[in-house]
Amino acid sequence: MKLITKELLERIPPLYSQENEEDPLVVCKFFTPGGSWTWFVIEGSTREKDGCGFGVECNHRPLSEYDPKRDDILFFGYVDGFEPEIGYFTLSELNGRGVLGLPVERDLYFDPCRLSAVKKR
Repeated sequence: MKLITKELLERIPPLYSQENEEDPLVVCKFFTPGGSWTWFVIEGSTREKDGCGFGVECNHRPLSEYDPKRDDILFFGYVDGFEPEIGYFTLSELNGRGVLGLPVERDLYFDPCRLSAVKKR
């Protein structure tokens, strides 16, 4: 399964665009089948494949400029793993995870909703 689609690249807001929003919109959901990890995407931008920090030395661009040959994607969202937390994760991390040899999947039936609704689930 393709984790990121052209449609998602157009729908995911850029990093920091919702930072002043009390209850930001969650755009998509990734999960580990057979496991308990779930990643809810709030924002995202491109990231250099060899990484960067999260500060001024980064060269983040909108996802409309994403090129898989050149870029990774840095997401900001809600992660429900060992403990629920808000934080950053990358597309390359999601591509590298899996339980019982199963890759991370995107929830095809997830409807965008507010973070408060996700936390109530």
